[in-house]
Amino acid sequence: MLVNFYIDLNVKSLTFAILRRLSDGEFHSGTELSQILGISRSSISNALHDLDRLGLVIHKIQGRGYRWLNPVQWLNTAIIQTYLAGESERFHIQVLDITESTNNLLLHEITRNHTTHDGRIHVIAAELQTQGRGRRGRQWYTGLGDSLTFSLSWQFQRGVNFLSGLSLAIGVAIVRALMAVGIKGVTLKWPNDLLFEFIKLGGVLIELQGDMLGPATAVIGIGINLRLPDHIKNKIDQETTDLYSIVQEVPDRNKLLAVLLRELVATLNTFDQKGFSLFRDEWIRYHAFENKLIELHLPNGSIQQGTARGVAPDGSLLVNTLMGEQSFNGGEISLRKLG
Repeated sequence: MLVNFYIDLNVKSLTFAILRRLSDGEFHSGTELSQILGISRSSISNALHDLDRLGLVIHKIQGRGYRWLNPVQWLNTAIIQTYLAGESERFHIQVLDITESTNNLLLHEITRNHTTHDGRIHVIAAELQTQGRGRRGRQWYTGLGDSLTFSLSWQFQRGVNFLSGLSLAIGVAIVRALMAVGIKGVTLKWPNDLLFEFIKLGGVLIELQGDMLGPATAVIGIGINLRLPDHIKNKIDQETTDLYSIVQEVPDRNKLLAVLLRELVATLNTFDQKGFSLFRDEWIRYHAFENKLIELHLPNGSIQQGTARGVAPDGSLLVNTLMGEQSFNGGEISLRKLG
């Protein structure tokens, strides 16, 4: 098993090295690539085999070589730091070609005490995430470079109980960042989804480690669809959209990540001091289902209907039901719009 794992890892590493050479959209011969990378032409062919399952369109023409027709815009740590300008030293940013889950990896690093003592904000972003997770254990589907998927860690001196409403505040930060780059009309769905015209655009997954009285560390995972190909959309069990569908272009991934990181840090600093209360009214303004009839599917299998009426100071959803106003909270609740 270990041998197979390392062979697979080497093949993936080689594939990404070749793809980076093909990113200019020009033809590159197998001879050229094999000389640059120090491998055989058959290794080149094997590394590029079956990439259409990722939605990559690579043409091979005899006598001319390989050409990647739909190259991605790669994330680049140096470029991200340039966009962060004077704030760049606050971050430790890792950009990975491929990983199972950025949240899992960052949680593992925290467990091994690799991220908690240097005073920086640790960020892991991935070009391709193979086992990304959403809320309630759902898989988060992405392809190579067609989304922005990353996680960051933040240590709070207060306990886990203080962090109620954190996912809602993070949603506010994301909407602010998207507006800052000219993307308007994005709304929020309680407790952690990004929507556009009631269709899912992205989401937030927060996982906590720590004591009830503190300190506590939050790993904040964020996924935003940039331009999902049809083969990815077909795997998802709900209607989805992406930023390309909204603004007819794919935003600069490096700039967008930097803008998001700046806004997230500003939000986390405020939340660290004041909690969710300062974000409550703004979150309600962005809530797609505010004052609309909704249906809540509860963990015990029951269904509750009513009208969404904002959120409580702790981030709980307030719903006007036949039995009066009720408060709902919990990661296993599913919210749907009626009508």
